[in-house]
Amino acid sequence: MAQDVEAGQLPHAPDRNNSAPPVIVVGLDGSPSSWDAFSWAAGEAARSKGRLVAVNVSPFTEAAASFGVPFDYAGVEQTRREIADELRRDATGRANELGIALTFVCEHGDAANCLTEVARRLHANFVVVGRSTKVLHLLAGSLSHRLTSRNNAPVVVVVP
Repeated sequence: MAQDVEAGQLPHAPDRNNSAPPVIVVGLDGSPSSWDAFSWAAGEAARSKGRLVAVNVSPFTEAAASFGVPFDYAGVEQTRREIADELRRDATGRANELGIALTFVCEHGDAANCLTEVARRLHANFVVVGRSTKVLHLLAGSLSHRLTSRNNAPVVVVVP
């Protein structure tokens, strides 16, 4: 039931007439709050007979590389792929247990931009993210805050 998609190769957007099942985009990075968001979104997809699209976003650059620290790009990319593969397996297993359709998308870039773009391309009904638990995000802003500030599409922030 699960479908894997690489960056930039999303499936065709469904016809968004009133009878079309909802498309729910959820950010998934492996953190406990992102799994809470995934669980809520999966439950909503099961209740509404909708389609779930899990999006894993990796940043383009690493902080160490920005400061001129010797950096193993190939090693980091391999680790990113391994993490994405593990998230894909776990998400697929959870979706299969609920009997829901899942598309797993890997993107590179800014998380807010990538989630917004995926949601736009698929004509998603809403985007679901978990609330950040990092203290620094209270000062600098979090993904959930950046998404809700854009007013592009409805955003559900799951608070554990």
